[in-house]
Amino acid sequence: MYLYNSATRKKELFVPNNPDIVKMYTCGPTVYHFAHIGNLRSYIMEDVLEKALRYAGYNVKRVMNITDVGHLSSDADTGEDKMLKGARREKKTVMEIAQYYTDAFFDDCKKLNIKRPDVVEPATNCIAEYINIVSTLLEKEYAYVSGGNVYFDTSKLNQYYIFNSHNEEDLAVGVREGVEEDTNKRNKNDFVLWFTKSKFEDQALKWDSPWGVGYPGWHIECSGISMKHLGEDLDIHCGGIDNAFPHHTNEIAQSESFLGHKWCNYWFHVLHLNTGTGKMSKSTGEFLTVSLLESKGYDPLVYRLFCLQSHYRKNLVFTYENLDNAAKTYQKLIAKIAGLNFDDAAPVDEAVLASLKEKFQKALDNDINTSLAITAVYDVLKAATNDATKLAAIADFDYVLSLDLIAKAKALKEKQASAVKTVGEIVIEGEGDPEIDAVVKARAEAKKAKNWAEADRIRDELKAQGIEVVDTPQGAKWKRV
Repeated sequence: MYLYNSATRKKELFVPNNPDIVKMYTCGPTVYHFAHIGNLRSYIMEDVLEKALRYAGYNVKRVMNITDVGHLSSDADTGEDKMLKGARREKKTVMEIAQYYTDAFFDDCKKLNIKRPDVVEPATNCIAEYINIVSTLLEKEYAYVSGGNVYFDTSKLNQYYIFNSHNEEDLAVGVREGVEEDTNKRNKNDFVLWFTKSKFEDQALKWDSPWGVGYPGWHIECSGISMKHLGEDLDIHCGGIDNAFPHHTNEIAQSESFLGHKWCNYWFHVLHLNTGTGKMSKSTGEFLTVSLLESKGYDPLVYRLFCLQSHYRKNLVFTYENLDNAAKTYQKLIAKIAGLNFDDAAPVDEAVLASLKEKFQKALDNDINTSLAITAVYDVLKAATNDATKLAAIADFDYVLSLDLIAKAKALKEKQASAVKTVGEIVIEGEGDPEIDAVVKARAEAKKAKNWAEADRIRDELKAQGIEVVDTPQGAKWKRV
């Protein structure tokens, strides 16, 4: 399997540190509000990555943090804590907010068929781990205390910027939006490892530390949680591209300085979901959530398919027109699968199945190319083999795609079987669509009146709409093709 490594900016053959287990870490949500669908694009693609690794035969241990403290409203260690901001907004305690939005996040994940990671750890559970790391960094002189806070000293590094080629002056005050001058810092790009009460007097969550009562910085939590559950080396670290700098850059700086060796081998970054006006956020435009899509009549798995149709390293533009196109594609794909014979008693052709699986695996091995993986499903439907083999292949692929293809097809097939109607003397069997039933009825009446030209015209009109009509001794049957 070849994966694009953001740290080296090239595709690399994936080779885990230990062939017996792949250690995978995912930056989890800051649970101060609902996740928007832009956030969830990253989790969908990370879910596909994990399942693709398992599909390829790897044993995977995946860890995710829940940020319930320490993430400020600016990534430059300024502004108020996002959790405190959410608590004030809803007049609840920080921990009430954290629990409510953690549950909401995993509800959304369930709707999108995103597997829950093996370990989910709230940041507030690991204060001892952070204090140990910060203490060691101070002992090694990679950190310093100033103004009551503990800062990481980036001037001690041979290389600070990992994912880009910034110059030192790029972080000058005012260059990047949200960067405000912190006079306690020795260098503009130093970052906070531990805040004390001298920083925010109204901070809701505080702990005793060697440097005073306070709380951890956002960046330190991922290093601490990863090391707690995955040890001193990491195979894959995932996250949205907006986390590459400064969050992941700072994680590498503090982790490798603490450990004294390389920490993570592969960095997997998912690019943005944009709207017509730019990057999606919680503060601008319509707040797009899974629940909002559901309220508008969309199956959440349509959004999953929408994401899978594009490569994770490409920016994806969300419009309702694009989502409607994904919905039509999903419906047609389900209908095609529903047209297969689920009672086919023929044995699965293992040679053909292996060939189909090889094409699917090749798509995944090419940097998780989900677009080609979807194409592999269509290749199955067109394959010259029996339906038992086709269904076996689709079920196999859907472990990774997680689009509920077989379950949805079976449900449609059952719906079609129950949608047999008698209208007068005319029997119509279809999907229970009154408008199409009426047109099929009109064709049947034209045939009954021996108006063959009209009957043919209606048949051709239906065909142009993707509706096939078949005349049987029991009456007319129609289906979408």
